[in-house]
Amino acid sequence: MDADDSSSSALETFANVDDDNNQTNHRQIISASDQLDIEAYISLYSGRTRISRLLFIADHCGGNNTMQLEALRLAFDEIKKGEDTFLMREIVKKINGRLGSGYALDEAWCDAIEKKAELKKEKLDSELNSYRTNLIKESIRMGYNDFGDFYYAHGQLGEAFKNYIRTRDYCTTSKHAIHMSLNAILVSIEMGQYPHISTHVSKAEAVLDPLDTITAAKLRCAAGLSNLFSRKYKFAARKFIETSPELGSQYNEVISSQDVAMYGGLCALATFDRTELKNKVIDNTVFRNFLELVPEVRELINDFYSSRYALCLEYLGNLKSNLLLDIHLHPHVESLYDQIRQKALIQYTHPFVSVDLNMMANAFKTTVAGLQKELESLITDNQIQARIDSHNKVLYARHDDLRNATFQRALENGRDFDRDLQSMFLRSCLLKYECSKSRIRRL
Repeated sequence: MDADDSSSSALETFANVDDDNNQTNHRQIISASDQLDIEAYISLYSGRTRISRLLFIADHCGGNNTMQLEALRLAFDEIKKGEDTFLMREIVKKINGRLGSGYALDEAWCDAIEKKAELKKEKLDSELNSYRTNLIKESIRMGYNDFGDFYYAHGQLGEAFKNYIRTRDYCTTSKHAIHMSLNAILVSIEMGQYPHISTHVSKAEAVLDPLDTITAAKLRCAAGLSNLFSRKYKFAARKFIETSPELGSQYNEVISSQDVAMYGGLCALATFDRTELKNKVIDNTVFRNFLELVPEVRELINDFYSSRYALCLEYLGNLKSNLLLDIHLHPHVESLYDQIRQKALIQYTHPFVSVDLNMMANAFKTTVAGLQKELESLITDNQIQARIDSHNKVLYARHDDLRNATFQRALENGRDFDRDLQSMFLRSCLLKYECSKSRIRRL
């Protein structure tokens, strides 16, 4: 067997011909030492998710003090724009004086925000009681919605969720019902209550009026996140791939277009077979709009489909440290990477009768001993039909004996034919000697 062309260096720049415009593009080189540009990354988002993601990076940056302080600094600046005094106190504790006096707790600011919040809460409560007395459904709905916004701004997510849900009984149009579902989904994501998401996505999709493109795209993203949380990676991939590129920056309080490409691409790579990968991802002109925003993922998928496994896996390895800092993808990186690697090993061995393990180990940038353990696991799980010659370091495929299978089918057909023929002879003899029909049936 010839060595796979994936044995070339993954960091080598090479020309890539685009099938659509026939222009030559140079591949971007990604190094494992590349550090996440936190400021550029967080600029993709808006609202509370900016703070959540920054705090997640600070907690999961692996002892990188520079990155941690940068994330905390940006989070502090972002919180100062809002009204969540509890979160402000929490982040000041995390900073612990490491950023100087400018990032210490401002008690005057906290007191002012809390006093303002009390006054606003009293006003909202008074207005809502007035609406209830007058029994005006639309005003009551708006009152609960305002309360939900108030609690959300102050970080009381449980109370915000309750108030958003209370608007359900006062929704009079499909637009109101969709707005309620989107608010419930937003808070559920912030609280990490992903099982609630699928329920509210179904409710929004069940409205009588057709959904506009942006709303439909938001619901697909939400469903994708719910499936990702449940480790239903194939369903997650389908939802992200079906998302319309018109989404743009319309859902940045939850997810960016770059995330759609990243989550959808990796989940597809881990679960789709070659045909699905080709038809639903590579040749998908709609999803290609997302992939263009993240060229690394586009190249990963093309490398995998073109059997450049070493290049694909090395690229994945270099991206791993940054992917582990993603608030939604973090718990799934290891699982997705394992599935992608296993698929690569299976597809590499599939066309051959025998494979030299030394050449295969070189193609996958690993040791023969390590490769042998991986293959043993796949053989045990019945994912590869093969056996390993440990002495000569050769993998032998177990292909079906087509000649023997053909003979066995012929013999079985012959036995069936003989049995049917004997049954026909018996019936004709019974009819010849004028046996009754009922008796024939009994026989």
